[in-house]
Amino acid sequence: MYSLLRNLLFKMEAEQAHYFSMNLLRAACSIGPVRKIISKCFTPSQPELIRTVFGLPFRNPVGLGAGFDKNASYLRELETLGFGFVEIGTVTPLPQAGNEKPRSFRLPADKALINRMGFNNDGVKVIRERLEEWKANTTPHPPSADKLYRKAGFVAPPDSGGELGRSLPAGRQGNRGNARMIIGGNIGKNKNTPNEEAWKDYEICFNELFDVVDYFVVNVSSPNTPGLRALQDKDALLKILGNLNQNNRSRPERKPLLLKIAPDLTPEQLKDIAEIADEINLDGIVSSNTTISRERLSSASKVQAEKIGMGGLSGKPLKEASDEVLQELVRLTKGKLPIIASGGIFKGEDAKDKLNLGATMVQVWTGFIYEGPTIVNKICKKINL
Repeated sequence: MYSLLRNLLFKMEAEQAHYFSMNLLRAACSIGPVRKIISKCFTPSQPELIRTVFGLPFRNPVGLGAGFDKNASYLRELETLGFGFVEIGTVTPLPQAGNEKPRSFRLPADKALINRMGFNNDGVKVIRERLEEWKANTTPHPPSADKLYRKAGFVAPPDSGGELGRSLPAGRQGNRGNARMIIGGNIGKNKNTPNEEAWKDYEICFNELFDVVDYFVVNVSSPNTPGLRALQDKDALLKILGNLNQNNRSRPERKPLLLKIAPDLTPEQLKDIAEIADEINLDGIVSSNTTISRERLSSASKVQAEKIGMGGLSGKPLKEASDEVLQELVRLTKGKLPIIASGGIFKGEDAKDKLNLGATMVQVWTGFIYEGPTIVNKICKKINL
């Protein structure tokens, strides 16, 4: 069924198809009975999938990576499709249009995408308002969800204010209000902000979104904002993460703080990141972002990619490189740091590879485009075997 729809969507420009398809899903989900049917079809229901990671109860370990719902516009729809968590953003302090269109391209022969979006988003204040509305309008866990959490060993559903048991720290259970899906806030800097002032942009986003997201991801690894990846160097990272960590600790309840890295880092840079994570007690790492490499593309896709030009590559060709980075990070952190793995996840087997290498959870993005709305349910069934 989805293959037919995908063939139609792939006749449209990629960014246009994205908004067209999500707006269709929004229209369907605006009808209560239809939304319930969609949710029943696509939402995993196995209590064994629920897990507590950095103090938060995830209904399943399959999330949607940042960049898909940049402006927190489709949270209800994505929750209906069964995602355990969604990262909104990347969010910047001021709204920005991003790079010139077209800026998103498909490489169907390799099941890949190239994008050079450039942190296009509505700005942190507008996105905060949407998240406030989302929290206010999200209904409490229905009895079926309450039963699911109890089966998984929780004494009360995550939004009840009761004791959740397991490893949840005291007070953490009330952070999400009535939201059933965990929301991560992926934050970055505006294009015109010089790197030496970047830490201020991250702090602005952190302060604005603190009460409306469940965890934060510091994005210094997109290849589409000039100079951004230079912030992955040790001194720059220490400035940004150290400042956010100090801000976080000053609050009555801190939020998990993660770092998103590129798959193109050298062994020395990975070692630096592991040392920084230990030094400031980072809560986790998202590994990894898109790559600037074109080495693993087929000959036909390399020709197409050369015509497309700059941009971050994602999808099947990224899997091997992202697996290698994941394995090294697990080694460097001695498996003690939660890692959300992404890169080339299309099937349950791909997700199991990441988990077997030491990942705690996984994120999809390009796989969602190629595999369609059943991807979460299919992956969860496979990893639950």
